[in-house]
Amino acid sequence: MSKKPVVIYGVTGYTGRLVAEYLREYRTPFIAAGRDAKRIKEVLDKVPGIENADYEIAEVEHSVEALTQLMKGAKVMCNMVGPFMKYGDEAVEACYNAGAHYTDTNGEQNWMMHAEEKWGQKFADKNLLLTPGIAQMYTTGEIAANLCLETPGLDTLDILVLWRGFPTYASTQTIFSILTSDFFYLEQNQYVQWSPYAKIEAMVPGQHATAMALPWGGTAHPVWFKNDPRVATCKAMGGVFERTVMEGVVQITSVVEEKIKKLPKAEAEKELSAMAASLQAGMPPRENPRLNTSVDSVHASGPLGHAHCVIHGVCNYKQTGLLQAYVAYHLLQAPPKRYGFASGCQAFGHRELLGVLQSFGLVSRPELTVNSASASLG
Repeated sequence: MSKKPVVIYGVTGYTGRLVAEYLREYRTPFIAAGRDAKRIKEVLDKVPGIENADYEIAEVEHSVEALTQLMKGAKVMCNMVGPFMKYGDEAVEACYNAGAHYTDTNGEQNWMMHAEEKWGQKFADKNLLLTPGIAQMYTTGEIAANLCLETPGLDTLDILVLWRGFPTYASTQTIFSILTSDFFYLEQNQYVQWSPYAKIEAMVPGQHATAMALPWGGTAHPVWFKNDPRVATCKAMGGVFERTVMEGVVQITSVVEEKIKKLPKAEAEKELSAMAASLQAGMPPRENPRLNTSVDSVHASGPLGHAHCVIHGVCNYKQTGLLQAYVAYHLLQAPPKRYGFASGCQAFGHRELLGVLQSFGLVSRPELTVNSASASLG
């Protein structure tokens, strides 16, 4: 049984240690959980300021029974153990059994759809929050989208997320794991499948050069906005600024389509995992705000209007760590705006989350321009 209110599951990864760091800043006690207690201690000993944190270490196997026992007495799990389509159900079920809220950092559209269908209503019935995908690549763009949607009459979202840096080991494993899955955008409130070869040359706010962007597995946005009466159509694309990395993903996609998808599931997963590890096997350096920048750009349109919102940020993994810590901190003190399956903005408010990111100096003031018939009425 947990003696602390928050459990970070998978704390030894790049993002997990950042969640621990920000929970320390919020003075929130937590359990640092994972498969290897010795490894957890080694990792946490290197977290800045950890000596001032209130935490315990828990070694736990990845099973519903063990995780349920771990979560008893806790109120929130911040789950970093992916790929989530492979490992997520056990963690979600444990939270459900123990009566705890659940959040994760996933970037797997198929996991989002699965979690909503299998667990969304069950969590709602118990006044619990199920909010997967709390991460810079999804939540910051969602904030920009909601700022646009404050103008009535806009029902179409075109979302672009770009950042400088290279995905961590866990992120790379997740990216490769979704290459064999179908992924979708939203059109007139119906899911439409992307071509696996889809890509664009995106106009990047603030620079003359374009950047290559991919559907990135479909992203979380079409799933979150499918049940939003303001939105009928939603497409999201993204990637990193380093073109050679994006070109490599395109090449790998071709290999997956032509060869790996034909393999049995277990063999395909093994091949993809090995390919991912060959690209990113180590721990990236701590983010540098002068180098690791992000751009979230959203065009929202309707029959008679248009809005464009740009949010410039730094350190996308720090944004993720902070958002995870804040969500846990909030849930210990106040209920969310919505129970069951919900996005970060649906559960906590887009302006509230924007304020959190700004208060830690991780995003700029949004650049919002509006050209709408309804805007002139104000």
